[in-house]
Amino acid sequence: QVQLVESGGGLVQAGGSLRLSCAASGRTFSSYALGWFRQAPGKEREFVAAISGRSTNYADSVKGRFTISRDNAKNTLFLQMNSLKPEDTAVYYCAADIRPLVPRSPHEYAYWGQGTQVTVSS
Repeated sequence: QVQLVESGGGLVQAGGSLRLSCAASGRTFSSYALGWFRQAPGKEREFVAAISGRSTNYADSVKGRFTISRDNAKNTLFLQMNSLKPEDTAVYYCAADIRPLVPRSPHEYAYWGQGTQVTVSS
């Protein structure tokens, strides 16, 4: 079992930056693959970034602007978001699973946080 709690969301102007954190419970945090997803009103939940071991994976829409990282000693996942755009506005969720076969699919993750709102004004 893994419990996830996101933080760090907020309101920022276009071009600004935010750093999201996801604190996880559990002694086997380092064994899990982790991902960030987002969901805008009226839209499906979409993949943002994933990390498994040292391997990272990004959606094309955020590549070069967002960076996913993890600190296994602190059981924490991060998402550094730079050059934010209004279209990045969404609720951001972190997710975890032992071995997602398709890391870009939200259906592959068993554990989810409650989400944190990110709003980017133009």
